[in-house]
Amino acid sequence: MFNRLFTIIVSRNHHRKLKLGRRPLPTFPSRLYSEAKTEVDFTSIPVERIRNFSIIAHVDHGKSTLADRLLEITGAVKPNSGQNQILDKLQVERERGITVKAQTASLLFKHEGDQYLLNLIDTPGHVDFSNEVSRSLSACQGVILLVDSNDGVQAQTVANFYLAFGNDLVTIPVLNKIDLKNADPERVSKQLETLFDMDPTEILRISAKLGKGIDSVLEAIVTRLPSPKVDRNGPFRALLFDSSFDKYRGVLSLIFVKDGCLKVGDNIQSCHTKKEYEVKTLSLLRPQEVEVDRLVAGQIGLVGCNMRSSVEAHIGDTIHISGQNIDPLPGFKPMQPMVFAGVYPIDQSQHVNLRNAIDKLTLNDSAVTVSIDSSPALGQGWRLGFLGLLHLEVFSQRLQQEHGAEAILTAPSVIYKVKLKETKQTKKDGKDVVSVNNPALWPDTQLIEDCFEPMILGTIISPVQYLGAIMTLCLDRRGVQKNATNIDNDRIMLQYELPLAEIIIDFHDVLKSISSGYASFDYEDNGYQSSPLVKMNILLNGSAVEELSTIVHLSKAQTLGKQLVLKLKEMIPRQMINIAVQAAIGGKILARQDIKAFRKDVTQWLYGGDVTRRKKLLAQQAAGKKKMRMIANISVPKDTFIDVLKK
Repeated sequence: MFNRLFTIIVSRNHHRKLKLGRRPLPTFPSRLYSEAKTEVDFTSIPVERIRNFSIIAHVDHGKSTLADRLLEITGAVKPNSGQNQILDKLQVERERGITVKAQTASLLFKHEGDQYLLNLIDTPGHVDFSNEVSRSLSACQGVILLVDSNDGVQAQTVANFYLAFGNDLVTIPVLNKIDLKNADPERVSKQLETLFDMDPTEILRISAKLGKGIDSVLEAIVTRLPSPKVDRNGPFRALLFDSSFDKYRGVLSLIFVKDGCLKVGDNIQSCHTKKEYEVKTLSLLRPQEVEVDRLVAGQIGLVGCNMRSSVEAHIGDTIHISGQNIDPLPGFKPMQPMVFAGVYPIDQSQHVNLRNAIDKLTLNDSAVTVSIDSSPALGQGWRLGFLGLLHLEVFSQRLQQEHGAEAILTAPSVIYKVKLKETKQTKKDGKDVVSVNNPALWPDTQLIEDCFEPMILGTIISPVQYLGAIMTLCLDRRGVQKNATNIDNDRIMLQYELPLAEIIIDFHDVLKSISSGYASFDYEDNGYQSSPLVKMNILLNGSAVEELSTIVHLSKAQTLGKQLVLKLKEMIPRQMINIAVQAAIGGKILARQDIKAFRKDVTQWLYGGDVTRRKKLLAQQAAGKKKMRMIANISVPKDTFIDVLKK
């Protein structure tokens, strides 16, 4: 019996080796990896029949649903498989119902008897992940601009269109959700014509959920979009526009092959780091990973080359064959972080694990910037830069879900610039303007000549009936109106210049609340502007607590000071002495709250006698507390710092 079983096992393994034509790979768990080789020779498809395109749209306009239908019609996945949002692979994407990470899929489509290769990139819709969109567009020659027939043009629709327009990409306008009862394609077509000067006859109308009109989208991709301008006979050059980490194979680089050909076994070199690697695996995403022997110009593929460090995978880098002198590709401009937050381990023993998790996650999300930071209250940590508040929340959630790392995130802040007065020290350093994203690093008031805060240009699209409430909100947040445009009889587009510090916390939530969810908001960087900024200190019995200090606008210092001392009064536990919690700017006290001391009744054992005995005991107690207050240290629990810094 044992010999028979052994023979069966050996024969199956031998048959498997013959079938694959190579040594069987180890069976390790990997979400995307597939051992099977593709049956289609992708290298035989000429450049003229390759189309690289992205789907761009506002949040919840149906990008992932359209991508699902394209995958099903082209045969990349089985129809009615029961899985929706196939390209949304992250747990955070499925929980929140949004796309966070751009995903690629290579599709095969037959048109008029010819086989076409369609490289699809599904992009996020939220403004906080615009970095994913800009990187994806660098590998494309056209885009599908998807608009909800019910909601119409939204703020991010406008931003995405001008992003594609600025990259000279061909745009295919598509109206989705025409099956809804309240859909109005005619109204939305007029909006596109008014805002973007689009021909209404070229606007496609589909229902991605029902699969209606998807054939017309595929036909438009083939007939309207240009093929990539590449040279298959030239020396190999490729643009590295995304990367990910696999614990078995290290860093995997997603590349767009601009020129030449790349084969397994070739030695490649990075233009940025000058390091050399041997190509171990090449694969296409369909959407599962499928091995190929080589990649040719015009294709988008995944390269595994035993790259171990996240520092080596520089997004926007040019990859070429070792020993060749080539001109680097233009790449793209990286996004600048707009929101900063401190990240600290819950316990310092978890410092190494958290550092490794951040390294792996920043490889997958190149928009995050990392610098070392420390806090007397929380210990060693990092100062991370994000594109927005949702970006920060998603990053924190992915740290926990994908890497099991528990971290403390402080309240978000922005980066300010301070111009210093001309002194001997500034002349020696040659640095009269410093950037500050941590209140602890704020210069002394006597050295400051001027302060600057980051500004944004916000675009708000809303129904007309909410106009008054939205304008009041923007004025409360120190906004200045720049433009107002009527899209149609019911909707208006407003442009406001706003301080970034005023919108990163709850601006979007308040905007949705006052507009019953109908207003949409998008913003872009608008440089720096001079502003009266001050550092507000928190004093406990006259001693400044550096960890609780904040940078505020002078007009809002009084209000924020009152809020903060009230919060601290509730959070700091009572002690044996009175504690005076004060908010101060320099020597001026803005707000004060007192935390009463525990009171011990020293007269409880008296059973008679003269009143002077009672007064004597109370006087002794008062003198003792006064002496204690002079020498005592106030004990502030770590949880209090965490709660205040988070909020």
